[in-house]
Amino acid sequence: MKDILFLLIVGTIIYVIGRVILKEPILPWKDKKENITIPKNLNFSTRKSRRSKSQEPLEEEEAAPFQQLFPSVQAFENHMIRHKDNTFSMMAEVEPVNYFLLDQGEQEGIDAIFETWLAQISYPVRIYLQNRFVDLTDPIKEIQEVMDAEDDLHPLAYEYGQKMVDDLYRWQQAQPRYETKRYLVFDYKVDVKDIKADSTEEFEEKIVDKAFNELYRRVTTAKSQLRKADMNVHLLTTEGIGEVLYYTFNRRKAVKNRFKDVADKEQLALFVTADQSAEQIAMVKEEIDYVQKEEQGDKAS
Repeated sequence: MKDILFLLIVGTIIYVIGRVILKEPILPWKDKKENITIPKNLNFSTRKSRRSKSQEPLEEEEAAPFQQLFPSVQAFENHMIRHKDNTFSMMAEVEPVNYFLLDQGEQEGIDAIFETWLAQISYPVRIYLQNRFVDLTDPIKEIQEVMDAEDDLHPLAYEYGQKMVDDLYRWQQAQPRYETKRYLVFDYKVDVKDIKADSTEEFEEKIVDKAFNELYRRVTTAKSQLRKADMNVHLLTTEGIGEVLYYTFNRRKAVKNRFKDVADKEQLALFVTADQSAEQIAMVKEEIDYVQKEEQGDKAS
């Protein structure tokens, strides 16, 4: 009798364990619960779609802010950004002040000057911040040139300077380090109804002159007011605006292929300054004249 009871208990335990493993009800007359599982392929596609959705905006994250800031750019000329609706934008770089290193009285003085400038202007001013990788190429090059130029430099001093240069290289390459550039953007839309001209060229020239004079006046006002708060404002030339765009759309590549090197190699010039034959120069000029005539013909048609 004891053996039969033992076998029944062992059989019951095995039965319960088997039903639990199969995820079925222990009592056979109970309804079997539907086990809803997500197929592996569906789960994989969901993860993939989420990942692709999260990665798609990252590819345009660096360029999108500038495109939103200047949505309808037509050309870069005369130290201005020209838009398609006769709106012009002028950019100025601002050198910041060490605000948090000053005492409370100096901070309040800076705040008062900045608020006074904002209260005096009657036109909108936009602020553009750009993060760049720290580039120590020029300071390192200057240190190296100074050490090489000194004939009476002590060997230990030269060794110390060389170690410092090597440490700066390693510090720059160890991990990404950023610096923030600050810009003020001034916009002005020219009212073409107030401009009178006898020819298209004169009309175009007057539009550009009016926009430049007004925007330059605004930059000069900001420069004179913010100078009192030790914030220097520098007008960006056409090349300076091109540099901002270069670092905006090529932030990682600009570490090795610097914009300054591009300019020094004269890759921004219309004509190269190397020795060229007279025939070659004449051929290039003829080609430029031909392209300009074609563009004028297309505009006239």
